[in-house]
Amino acid sequence: MHVWAVAAAGLLILVILWDAFQTIVLSRRVSRAFRLTRAFYLLLWTPWSAVAQHVRQSKRRENLLTVFGPLSLILLIALWALGLIVSFALLQWGVGSELAGADGVSGFGVDLYMSGTTFFTLGLGDVTPRTTLARALTVLEAGMGFGFLALVIGYVPLISQAFSRREVSISMLDARAGSPPTAAQLLRRHLRDGDGDLRGLLRDWERWSAELLESHISFPVLSYFRSQHDNQSWVAALTTLLDVCALVITRIEDGPALTARLTFAMARHAVLDLCAIFHLTPAPPAVDRLAPAEAKRLESVLAAAGVRFSADEASVAKLTALRATYEPYVQALSRFLIMPLPAWTPPEGAQDSWHTIA
Repeated sequence: MHVWAVAAAGLLILVILWDAFQTIVLSRRVSRAFRLTRAFYLLLWTPWSAVAQHVRQSKRRENLLTVFGPLSLILLIALWALGLIVSFALLQWGVGSELAGADGVSGFGVDLYMSGTTFFTLGLGDVTPRTTLARALTVLEAGMGFGFLALVIGYVPLISQAFSRREVSISMLDARAGSPPTAAQLLRRHLRDGDGDLRGLLRDWERWSAELLESHISFPVLSYFRSQHDNQSWVAALTTLLDVCALVITRIEDGPALTARLTFAMARHAVLDLCAIFHLTPAPPAVDRLAPAEAKRLESVLAAAGVRFSADEASVAKLTALRATYEPYVQALSRFLIMPLPAWTPPEGAQDSWHTIA
């Protein structure tokens, strides 16, 4: 009997099961110095994102980044399964390889084969346990494999549903705020006939921000899932929402300021917590997103739409101070996930995606 092998296998099984429990079942953030899933994504995303940044064509780069989320989820599940199979094989080997093959051959290779067929509940029967302890380990692994597969079957649709709920609102933002979305376009289209439409929109996006916070903290892998359409991302949508709320709070006269404050608080909460999940350090943008020239263009765009816009120094200072509370965090998410931040005003000649798609 190899005591060290039994101890190592038992520890590895506990680590994998606890990590899978935290990732799939435990729907809350867990603070730990080390997690297998966290280490897995760190080791995989770092080279993947580095390669993507060196791809010059934006279409190819985006396709490469789009693959990462679903593929990493499959690889993580496969890693858990492989780890459990090897661990149980090591357990069988550690207790003396008490398995009998049809040809009488024994050893770690037979233990690994037996572990694989048992974990996936194949039950081929060409290798059988000979002792009570070996039989107990076989039954334990079969039950664990059955439960593991059941959890995975339930986990993947849950991720898909959360992704779909997130993307529905982002797709609706195309006609409301442009492609890519901008604060100026959203305000121009919703303040023409009063603030009633904008008030309802902000309430809807407050709930969207809360759902984003809950789902992406419980399942951080969703952060890597990218939108299905060009010029769209959840980071850009969240940033646009914060920009709109900041403008309504500080510079839009007679706007739904109270609703904007509530939505801003929820959206900023989501941004800060997601940065904490990925251990990101907030960093101010290298280029001011609302430089003086952009600010003047923003004022002219909104004035042309009949929006009453405060231009005094106090309002401008309040907007600058409010931007400083969220822009470093969205910038950190943008750099980490390679999701560009939107501008404040739409580019010249920009067309919404629903106009250009055949």
